[in-house]
Amino acid sequence: MLRRLALTAVVPLAVLATAVPAATATASGPASTGPVPAAVPTSGPFAAARPSLGPLPMPLPLPGFLDGGEGTGAGEADEARTRLTVSVENTGVPGADGTFELECGPTGGTHPEGQAACDRLAEAGATRSGRQELFRETPEGTMCTMIHGGDATARIVGTWEGRAVDTTASRRDGCEIARWNSLVPVLPDVR
Repeated sequence: MLRRLALTAVVPLAVLATAVPAATATASGPASTGPVPAAVPTSGPFAAARPSLGPLPMPLPLPGFLDGGEGTGAGEADEARTRLTVSVENTGVPGADGTFELECGPTGGTHPEGQAACDRLAEAGATRSGRQELFRETPEGTMCTMIHGGDATARIVGTWEGRAVDTTASRRDGCEIARWNSLVPVLPDVR
C-alpha cells in the first residue's frame, strides 16, 4: 500500500516538473529573493522517479475500428445485415406459432411485429453487452429457478449485424423465461 501511495504522489509531481521545470522557475517582483523551491524532490527515494511524458494515447477508437475493420460503423449498415428465420411452436397464443422471416434495414419479411422486432435488435446492438448477450444460450451449470413458463419453444437462425445466429429458446426454467422475455418482440410475448 505504501508503494501505491508513493506512486500516486510521484505521478502528479512528475507532471508538475515537466510543466514548470525547476531550472527556469524563478521568482520576480519586489519580494523576490531568488529561485523558487522545486516541487519535485531532488534527493531521496523519489528523486529518480521523473518519468518522461510522451504523447498520451487516444482514449477512444474511431468508429471504423469497432467493427473488425470491415469499414462500416454502427447504424443502418449493420441493420441492413440482419436477416433471421424465427420458428415458434406451442405458445398457446393464436397466430404466434409458425415460421417467420425477419429482415431489418428496411424492415421486411413475414414477421407479425417486424418493425418492433427490428427496433429491439437495434436497441440491443447499440450496447456492447447487448451484442454479446442477446442470442447467447444459458451456460450449462447455471443455477436457475425451477419455474415452468410453458411449452413454447423457438429457434432463431440467420444473420444479425453480420454475425451468424443459430439459437434455441424455451420457457422451461427461470433463466430461459428471462432469456425469452429479453427477445420479445422477436419472439412472441406469451406471458
